[in-house]
Amino acid sequence: MKNEKSKKKTKRLLGFTLVELMVVIAIIAILATTVGVYVFGALDDADQAKAKAEISNMKTAVQMYRIKNKRLPNTLDEIAQFLDPPKVPLDPWGNPYTYQKEGNSSFKIVSFGADGSPGGSGANADVSTED
Repeated sequence: MKNEKSKKKTKRLLGFTLVELMVVIAIIAILATTVGVYVFGALDDADQAKAKAEISNMKTAVQMYRIKNKRLPNTLDEIAQFLDPPKVPLDPWGNPYTYQKEGNSSFKIVSFGADGSPGGSGANADVSTED
């Protein structure tokens, strides 16, 4: 009889209650949400940095084209030979970069950010050769 009581008591003490499991799940959910917010913010920053780096590379390619041909290119496709790999990339959000030739001596390369339209802030902010 004493042996049966001790077995029941031991069985009851070995498991977790539903309340304990729910508390642990709630804590994990809160931590995952907090980490997710910071990770997605870092991804937006990484996309902005990638766009700036690609624009810098294309700016150099335009300058190389200008030295070789003694004029600015009319489109970004003309500078592909100076890029590695030799093609004009899409911006990190999958949109084409915009090239604006301003006279014979200046130009502007722009990515309109995550929203693909001019203006915006944060991930939607424009990135250009003027930044």
